[in-house]
Amino acid sequence: MKKRTKKLINYNAYGWFFVSFALILFCVFTIYPAFESIWLSFQTFDEGAFRFSGLDNFKRMLGDKLFFKSMANTFLFLIIQVPIMKVLALSFATMLNKPKLKARGILRTAIFLPCVTSLVAYSVLFKMMFSMNGIVNNVLMSLDVLSESFQWLQNPIWAKIIIIIALTWRWTGYDVIFFLAAMQNIPAETYEAAQIDGSNSWNTFWKITLPQLKPIILLTMIMSTNGTLQLFDEPMNITMGGPANSTLTMSQYIYNQSFVYSPNLGYSATLSYVIVFIMIILAIIQFRITGDDAK
Repeated sequence: MKKRTKKLINYNAYGWFFVSFALILFCVFTIYPAFESIWLSFQTFDEGAFRFSGLDNFKRMLGDKLFFKSMANTFLFLIIQVPIMKVLALSFATMLNKPKLKARGILRTAIFLPCVTSLVAYSVLFKMMFSMNGIVNNVLMSLDVLSESFQWLQNPIWAKIIIIIALTWRWTGYDVIFFLAAMQNIPAETYEAAQIDGSNSWNTFWKITLPQLKPIILLTMIMSTNGTLQLFDEPMNITMGGPANSTLTMSQYIYNQSFVYSPNLGYSATLSYVIVFIMIILAIIQFRITGDDAK
């Protein structure tokens, strides 16, 4: 009994020894910065040093019209782009799940391929495509759709649309993989029973496939929500937040407050935790709406 206890103690010691390296790194680079940023949000940089300012940063935020504009832009992308992406992902996954579909492997690769492209590279590519001398203007003028080059990225509405198109192109395949994996775990007997009962494809999707996809839909919705609230690369590289801040997002505004405008790391930390708070609220709402049914 003593030998067995000693062996267990040794195993535990070895386990904690190997885990300790990752645990230390996690504490140094994640836990400590998180608590430090919370403390930083209550400070302002004045006369060459940080000083405690209480709730001044939060008061400033409440009167910051540009921040609320960036919040409105971010929520616009969230409300429009995410549902479009989910519908497309479900459609592609349903198509790829059909056993009789030819060249399924090639189609899966083609749909997922955008997900492995560099965020900066594809953003710059979209910027070049919709520039004054880009391929979009050249093709439309060759087809006599346009008489002269159109400034896509200088138009507030079209600038938003282009970012939505870019996001949809980049991330739809990511959701397709999740949905397709979940669909392939649905027992084939369920579909066979529905077919025997005379259910058509539409009813089968709504009454069998979709209900069993609720857990994965909830997961992807939370991931997409968090990703959109932190949207930075696309508006930064395609439009730089313009024109007239019409595509400025919260993350980009925080970046500007930290490195572009007069650096104010305390105020930037405050805005960052606003995003965290919004993420938590939206996640709770999504769990409340679909959580019980998604268990």
